[in-house]
Amino acid sequence: MTTKAAFSPEEWKVLLEAPPAAGMIVITASHGGTFRETIAMSKAYAEARAEHGDSELLDEIVAAKPKMDHTRYHSAEELRDSGLGHLHDAVALLQDKATSEECEDYRRFILSVANKVAKAHKEAGQSVSPAEAQAIDQISAALGAAGS
Repeated sequence: MTTKAAFSPEEWKVLLEAPPAAGMIVITASHGGTFRETIAMSKAYAEARAEHGDSELLDEIVAAKPKMDHTRYHSAEELRDSGLGHLHDAVALLQDKATSEECEDYRRFILSVANKVAKAHKEAGQSVSPAEAQAIDQISAALGAAGS
């Protein structure tokens, strides 16, 4: 089992920032629901903490409070592009240091965060707007997740 100890402080920060980056990409994909969507991101963490799966690494990641400095971006596009790069970097880091199962657990968690955020607020009568669905597809591709 891989743990936090396997990563430098900078590497650990990359792993911690990727899940909220995915949530922020979805939140900024379309207008409206920001408050509900932010709460949905926190709930995704709480639910993952309650599950305590077989992955000690994921348990350590979800135990940390989600945080991301979204104020450093000047547009939703800049946040999206940076966030997608961040997601790719986080998975590459895990592929070097963690098991394939831990990588897949991490990918699933991030996609779970993104999906819960997208479904938190109906837009134009849809549970997930086309812009949010596109953002989730981009997140999935950045993670190298199956089915992307």
